[in-house]
Amino acid sequence: MLDALIVPLFVTTDLPPGADLAEFGALLAEAARELGQAGPGYEGFLAGRVFWLDSPVPASRRPVSEAELRFAGMLGHLAASGPGHTVREVVGDARAAIGHAVTERYGDIGAAPAVFAIRDRDVRERTPDTALPIGTYGAAPALVGAATPYL
Repeated sequence: MLDALIVPLFVTTDLPPGADLAEFGALLAEAARELGQAGPGYEGFLAGRVFWLDSPVPASRRPVSEAELRFAGMLGHLAASGPGHTVREVVGDARAAIGHAVTERYGDIGAAPAVFAIRDRDVRERTPDTALPIGTYGAAPALVGAATPYL
């Protein structure tokens, strides 16, 4: 059986107008495939759901700007392979990988994505019903199997 660390994650970032939420989710999932680029790398598997964190004011009551950034979020679980990883280390590696992927895809949009560990309970309770599912395709089957009970 694979030795894996499972970390519940919350990711938030601004996205440019017209950004596709499903594409953003796929970008996050793919970014988590290989972690630890600064040292010996290790495999990751990210599964969760992406959603827009829209303003609580209805769109009909606020001005719509085609230049306005949109705030997106992801709640899910990141499984990291191999022994010896700490939550802090895995979250830091995920932050670096996701930050690089978002900048590569969307350019400098003002601030790096926020990536942090949360409680497992928060993933279950706070994920909107309308959120789109994401997952790292082609991840190691043993890693996917280790994460499955948390999904």
